[in-house]
Amino acid sequence: MGLSREQIESYGENGYLVVPGLASSEDVEELRRDTLRICRGVYPHEKLQPMDGSLSDDEVLRNFLCIHHPHKVSPVICERGVGHAGIADVLAGLIGPDVKCMQSMLFVKPPDFQGQAWHQDEIYIPTRDRSLTGAWIALDDATVENGCLWVLPGTHKGVLYDQRPHDNPDEFDFAPESYGFDDGEEIPVEVKAGDVVFFNGYLLHRSRKNRSQIYRRALVNHYMNAWSLLPWQMREGESPSRADYRDIVIVHGEDPYSWKGLEDRAGVSLRTCKALEERD
Repeated sequence: MGLSREQIESYGENGYLVVPGLASSEDVEELRRDTLRICRGVYPHEKLQPMDGSLSDDEVLRNFLCIHHPHKVSPVICERGVGHAGIADVLAGLIGPDVKCMQSMLFVKPPDFQGQAWHQDEIYIPTRDRSLTGAWIALDDATVENGCLWVLPGTHKGVLYDQRPHDNPDEFDFAPESYGFDDGEEIPVEVKAGDVVFFNGYLLHRSRKNRSQIYRRALVNHYMNAWSLLPWQMREGESPSRADYRDIVIVHGEDPYSWKGLEDRAGVSLRTCKALEERD
């Protein structure tokens, strides 16, 4: 889909954009089913062991907060998430016609599970051109009660803030928090299942604990302009000026550095939180 001038200007001013219903009901249902397949260990991986078949869906899902890089094991995540044509078209309108993806995260976030404190995605995935963009696909309605995103509009125009351990494990998972700014202007981003939230890697955002009795599932993929090198997860002795992470998926346009070839570096990993540790 093409973006209107108003949408592009809004993204430039605020650092985020909600596109309602960009993921179809069929996309959402298939991604929900695949979330369960991943959590049940249907796709062979050492971090995703097969679950007892007698366990209910709820009993299975409550073992997970977030799964990193699910696209490395799931063709459904690749097709309907990472490579979603409508999402790729929006990204082309925001960051340029050649777009690459380097990461996916599948949030399960059951009831009573923690959110993530203030952070900027560029802290973790440092691009050279500030083009890092998240595409947050809602697989459930996301509300204040079940832990929707909260954002500080306009902060994408600023700097990357330092991080420190936070002191609120009842509210947030164990990831550190960004600090040194006024968060009095934060706003919730409540969306319906199938809506997609796009946000710049410098935008300050967080989510709170799920205080409802429903899940807040979401698939979040990270993209950037394919022409910019990505000095991420650099090897020892590698120069930041030449480093270029090549475990990527081209989702729109062409790969200007195809001559470098691709790598298989990322692996599935699991994020934990207080709610999970208390279950062990």
